[in-house]
Amino acid sequence: MKTNVTLAAVFTISVLFLSACASSGPDGYGPAYSGKFGYSETKLEKARYRITYKGSAGAGADNIELLAIRRAAELTVQDNYEWFQVINREVTGQDRGGVSVGGGVGSGRFGRRSSVGIGVGGNFGTIGAKVFYTARIEIIMGNYPHPDPTVSAPGNGINIYDAKSFLENTILNSPVSIQQ
Repeated sequence: MKTNVTLAAVFTISVLFLSACASSGPDGYGPAYSGKFGYSETKLEKARYRITYKGSAGAGADNIELLAIRRAAELTVQDNYEWFQVINREVTGQDRGGVSVGGGVGSGRFGRRSSVGIGVGGNFGTIGAKVFYTARIEIIMGNYPHPDPTVSAPGNGINIYDAKSFLENTILNSPVSIQQ
């Protein structure tokens, strides 16, 4: 009996430790190192980038997308352009960490004796998992005048941003855009 209690305690501590490891990560803004949390970009052609921002646990989808847009503004200024247009955007979430809980009942055959029974099993879900969001955007950059947003990207909401204004005035969840 003492062995079972010890094993249960070791199992519980191990699960809690692994859950904590899976859900931790940097909360600050910065580049992604070794595929971890943060931003990365790929230059597709002159004045065109694909930017990915991988968020840590607890960062909402809107915040992760906003951090990807922030990186777009930085690249726009760095490359000596004035505005950028988001031409493609995607935000996905993935559950990580936690403990998967399941159970089952069955029957078996032992030597010359057999038993009859019904097998039942189930998955009760994951306890303690956290959602990690990844935002992927594709941008083009330019100098004034910018394209008419109603012609260039209909129905996509805010798409064209003044890079310097965005960097100077943006607080999370309140982006500054030249398109109203």
